[in-house]
Amino acid sequence: MTPQDLITLKRVGAPAVSPDGKWVVWQQTDTDPASYKRSTGLWRVAAKGGSPERIADLADAGENSPAFSPDGTRLYFLSDKAGKDQIWTLDLSAPGAAPVQASDFKTDVAGFLLSPNGQRVLVWGDVGRDCPTLGCDKSGDTSQPGPGSGRHFKDGAGFVRHWDQWETPGNYSRGFAFSLGADGKVVGEAIASLDGPEGKLTGDTPTKPSGGAEELAWAADSNSVFFVARQADRSEPLSTDTNIWHAMLDGKPPHSPTLANKGSDTLPAPSPDGKWLAWAAMARAGYEADRLVVQVMNLETHEKRALTANWDRSVGSIAWTPDSKALIVTAEDVLDNPVFRIDLASGTPTRLKLAPKGLSEGHLGNVTPLKDGSLVFTRDAIANPAEVYIAAKDKPARALSHANDATFAAFNPVTSTRFSFAGANGDTVWGQIHKPAGAAGKLPVLLFVHGGPQGTYNDGWSFRWNPRTFAAQGYAVVSVDFHGSTGYGQAFTDAIRSDWGGKPLEDLQKGLAAAVAKDPALDGDRACALGASYGGYMMNWIEGKWADRFKCLVQHDGVFDARAMAYETEELWFDEWEHGGHPYYEAPDAFEKWNPVNHVDKWKTPMLVITSEKDFRIPYTQGLAAFTALQRRQVPSELLVFPDENHWVLKAKNSLQWHQTVMSWLDRWLRPAK
Repeated sequence: MTPQDLITLKRVGAPAVSPDGKWVVWQQTDTDPASYKRSTGLWRVAAKGGSPERIADLADAGENSPAFSPDGTRLYFLSDKAGKDQIWTLDLSAPGAAPVQASDFKTDVAGFLLSPNGQRVLVWGDVGRDCPTLGCDKSGDTSQPGPGSGRHFKDGAGFVRHWDQWETPGNYSRGFAFSLGADGKVVGEAIASLDGPEGKLTGDTPTKPSGGAEELAWAADSNSVFFVARQADRSEPLSTDTNIWHAMLDGKPPHSPTLANKGSDTLPAPSPDGKWLAWAAMARAGYEADRLVVQVMNLETHEKRALTANWDRSVGSIAWTPDSKALIVTAEDVLDNPVFRIDLASGTPTRLKLAPKGLSEGHLGNVTPLKDGSLVFTRDAIANPAEVYIAAKDKPARALSHANDATFAAFNPVTSTRFSFAGANGDTVWGQIHKPAGAAGKLPVLLFVHGGPQGTYNDGWSFRWNPRTFAAQGYAVVSVDFHGSTGYGQAFTDAIRSDWGGKPLEDLQKGLAAAVAKDPALDGDRACALGASYGGYMMNWIEGKWADRFKCLVQHDGVFDARAMAYETEELWFDEWEHGGHPYYEAPDAFEKWNPVNHVDKWKTPMLVITSEKDFRIPYTQGLAAFTALQRRQVPSELLVFPDENHWVLKAKNSLQWHQTVMSWLDRWLRPAK
């Protein structure tokens, strides 16, 4: 398996299930192996199994985000066929029918949700706060008054740039409700905007940069909408206080039942019977990786309770069973991301056994509970990217999609082994070893360090940092879920705060030693370390604190100077929380204690530095500074800069260049030409 193979694999998205449970549709992205152009289409298969077929195919266009109408007669989706992203619909009751355009807004539709009664649709996209519908002649931008090209952000603007875009003051992601006609098309003017009249709530829904349809939900009676938003003002860069809002679609401002909680509230999920609202909440303000506890509220009495208060796991998704008696959630658990059933009455979580026969559980997501007790979901693992599965009640899952089966049949297998060891403070720490199956002789070692830092290298697929791709080139890839990782309880996750270069480094040192001792095929004397984001920070830290261990390092988007980072990053809450909860000027020592720039005098390990100009989380100047330090100290080093990428490398050709550059760098130091 080569980097080209990785880039051109088919990418299967979240499934949609017909109301009668007989059909499953998903979006699939294909990449042309010559041009690397990506296109997205829709595929359908019977829930009982069979050969998938492509449907609703529009020439010279893409289709995504499928959704069945509540009566099952129509399939809705988004397409750019009209020159902008709009809603289209396919009449499933008329064999041979062609898709027709169902909306024609002035701006792109970013997403949509059909109401439970099928008579309304919720749409969202970027528009001015004063725009009464989805698209006006003016964007609402107040930052470019002219006559020059300068952006002028006034006092109290909040974010001036976020993730990979400069902010447009006055313009937000906003939701609007519309009626649907008998022909399935959007009719008339907007019934109401979710945020109501100006003056009470101004902010993005879904939240940016990563929010999606999981942050909006119709009430069971189709007369109101629950959604997530955070107030956009001067405090927004310091705030994780997203709230659940309830819009009655009557033209009045929305109200929120979660304002008392200053942490994050998200994932609104009304029960099908209309009696309950479930959501997930973090208790601590300013902390983006606090435990997400399932909350429920009786919609009649407004009584609330923390349903999973005694469960030391953080939920990642919420779905109700059709009978409204239980919740189906996902949550990281050690090196897996399984599915749990939570009883509404007791709050007791039960881990469901959904692993396909002969396979590990891996990473499960996009779960849809069906009326007969079955679950439809996606599953991916280190061994393979996502495919769609269905699991009947109390039975192993079976695959419905087979997008990459033929491709993987031709690849040499890679083996993955889990191991644990006593890390910092004697705590149990987990890791994995990935290597080509049947490889002869000693293998050079790559130590992968994950980002976050509250993240994990679990048994899941990635199209960016993919252990299988590196193992297939003849390397042994070692990953360690150091203190700060997720899936091991909140105390373990919290342990990295104010200790960025302490316990995590100790865990990495002990974990690499444990892996080499466990597997005699690993050549511990030939090793390089690689990481991005926090992992990139760790490469800079290793340069000064563990400099003699590795033949080379690969540092991607890593913090080099903690003081500059504190003033340059956009989401200030993250950096300040991680270093004790204070801005730099109040507690500089807390930042300087773990600042890589203070140890440049010891740098000597060859390093490849990678950064991107649209990365506003860890600005590219951090990478330039690290490269300058390396060059100034005459340490062998290279710099790769992407002008059109953000904190991640996403474009196909850029991804190929990234892999080619990294592989060449590793080969130079671990497998030099004889």
